[in-house]
Amino acid sequence: MKGKTFEVLQKIGKTFMLPIALLPVAGLLLGVGASFTGNAFIKTYHLEGLLNEHTLLFKFLSVLKDCGDIIFVNLPLLFAVSVALGMAKAVKEVAALSAVVAYIMMYASLTSVIDNFLDLNKLEKTSGLIGQVLGFEHTMNTGVFGGIIVGLLVAWLHNKYYKIDLPDALSFFSGTRFIPIVSALAGVGLGFVFAFIWPFFAAGIAALGVLVANLGVVGTFIYGFTYRALIPLGLHHVFYLPFWQTSLGGVATIDGQTIEGAQNILFAQLGAGIPIGPEYAKFFSGMFPFMIFGYPAAAYAMYRQAKPAKKEKTKGLLFSASLTSIFTGITEPLEFSFLFASPFLYFGVHCVLAALSFAIMNLLHVGVGVTFSGGLLDFVLYGILPGQGMTNWIPVVFVGIIYAFVYYFVFTFFIKKFDIKTPGREDDDVETKLHSKQDYLASKDGKVFTDEEKLSYQIVLGLGGNGNLVDVDNCATRLRVNVKNGKLVNQSVLKATGAAGVVVNGNGVQVIYGPKVANIKTNIDEFIAAGHQVALEESLVEDSSNNSVDIIEEKLPSEHKQVSRVPLFSVSNGRVIPIGAVADQVFSQKMMGDGFAVLPSSNDIYSPVRGEIMSIFPTKHALGIKTPEGLELLLHMGLDTVQLDGKPFELCVAEGQVVTETTQLAKVDLKSIQEAGKGLDMIVVVTNMTSDMTIELTNLGTQETIQEIGSVLITK
Repeated sequence: MKGKTFEVLQKIGKTFMLPIALLPVAGLLLGVGASFTGNAFIKTYHLEGLLNEHTLLFKFLSVLKDCGDIIFVNLPLLFAVSVALGMAKAVKEVAALSAVVAYIMMYASLTSVIDNFLDLNKLEKTSGLIGQVLGFEHTMNTGVFGGIIVGLLVAWLHNKYYKIDLPDALSFFSGTRFIPIVSALAGVGLGFVFAFIWPFFAAGIAALGVLVANLGVVGTFIYGFTYRALIPLGLHHVFYLPFWQTSLGGVATIDGQTIEGAQNILFAQLGAGIPIGPEYAKFFSGMFPFMIFGYPAAAYAMYRQAKPAKKEKTKGLLFSASLTSIFTGITEPLEFSFLFASPFLYFGVHCVLAALSFAIMNLLHVGVGVTFSGGLLDFVLYGILPGQGMTNWIPVVFVGIIYAFVYYFVFTFFIKKFDIKTPGREDDDVETKLHSKQDYLASKDGKVFTDEEKLSYQIVLGLGGNGNLVDVDNCATRLRVNVKNGKLVNQSVLKATGAAGVVVNGNGVQVIYGPKVANIKTNIDEFIAAGHQVALEESLVEDSSNNSVDIIEEKLPSEHKQVSRVPLFSVSNGRVIPIGAVADQVFSQKMMGDGFAVLPSSNDIYSPVRGEIMSIFPTKHALGIKTPEGLELLLHMGLDTVQLDGKPFELCVAEGQVVTETTQLAKVDLKSIQEAGKGLDMIVVVTNMTSDMTIELTNLGTQETIQEIGSVLITK
């Protein structure tokens, strides 16, 4: 485990810390609730009066059990999100959302493939294979393994494509917007693959179970090893369930009734006052020595070997996880804390010691059972309280004390010997080197900087340098920046980066780049996060007299050239105004293109041209339309309405739909827009204007819906 592979596994292991930190609390809730509401516990101690389903105490404990259980039931989803979040290079929130989408799509695909292509009755014969996940009935539970696979797949797609540039017609879906889409498709494919390969995993595990049942103490050792080895993959339920609940775990006649399954037999013997048979308890009793004694000792060894500066933080993590293991027998918080730091420490050391515990308990004829897991709660309830004569519980304590020393010294030895990066021993963060302007424009670490990095440098420089930035955001077409001092913004530098226009209003700055702005903003975020510093140079500060935007007059087409005409229509009843009268400099100064606007008196909004819906913005306030002549128009409903999250807008069309001037595009709540303090202007802009195009408005003023108000003249 050296080099790149080790680094990747270690990084994956770090991503597990987020859900792992939740497990101790969830484990305590589940352990306490499940132990005291179990039928076996209630019947054994004759607590039907105190803990029947109608009592307040029973209901309270049931709430604890359900709240704890929901975390473990959905643990694969939490791992999918955590892995994607931790492995993503940037814009991590998009990766996390995409992981949820991919995970849901995987199970939708998996379940549908089972229903349509596979024999459900045949699959159900493999015990533990078919169940319910996320509300999907009759599906296969791929466990934590499936969640990790989803997280890794989404992280790979995210890191590869989160800055992708798509063709202009699809540019709205470029960059981070592409990631949930491609992740959803990947989830569909992964579910299809799992549907066909997962039954082979389950069948192989079931066959191993039959072998184990016929090998005596050696079989018990194999059972213990396999049980623990499958837990990180979430496949252990497929393995142990046949032993616990079917004839594979034994058949016995008790009080005239034939009972199958080791767990069922064990509790029937307990209820009948018959000493517990070790041949049935061998599937359970081996848990107690390492869960109550061994694991906490291993946690103490990891704490002792943590770096001094990280001991306090490590102590909190390991202490809570140890309590969970001791009291409830839930070991995942501790297991995942070192599993990916050292697979050998888990599979080569812990799984062997755990398997020996199962074998030793079998040889000593221990008869302690479990309802949930091998923690102190179950040990007291089903070991100590029934009495030594019933369960032979005392050997557990002596073996457990020995196991505590073994786990502590073995873990200490391997951690020190192989410098295993258990919690608290991770590598220190590498300090990021800051570069001067000359260093930046030339190279970093011997590598030439990319065009994206150089562009980000110029934009930050034009905005007055790092020290002048307060926050950087974007909408559909423009970079929205708050700066400390608007006078330090250099429009000439920003226009040189390809900006169609720059608006400075006090300390608010808008830089118009069009649909590609999302990727530009992402590149700037990465540039700043990397620690690159851009200092403002005095020579770049503009005078206020030069801090303006030129308005280029449109030229009429030559009489000697062929001119085609695309009619424009009023989008609503109301007053048609030229775009220069719009109270927004970005539109009025034609930074996005020429056009017109309507101040509506009606809530109904119609298409300004005959064409096809090219794009719909997520906030519903804007639509892109393309005409057969190749014109690309933007209908922007209201001023700064992107901040309203789509609430005033009810769309009546979908992407790809053909529209004419009689097609209603949307119903707009004009009153709510006004109450939010936003402008009502319904703005129509030709976004791909060239020198060969001219807007000619012939009918301004009050007009009715679908009234022709002008045209776009195209010279060829």
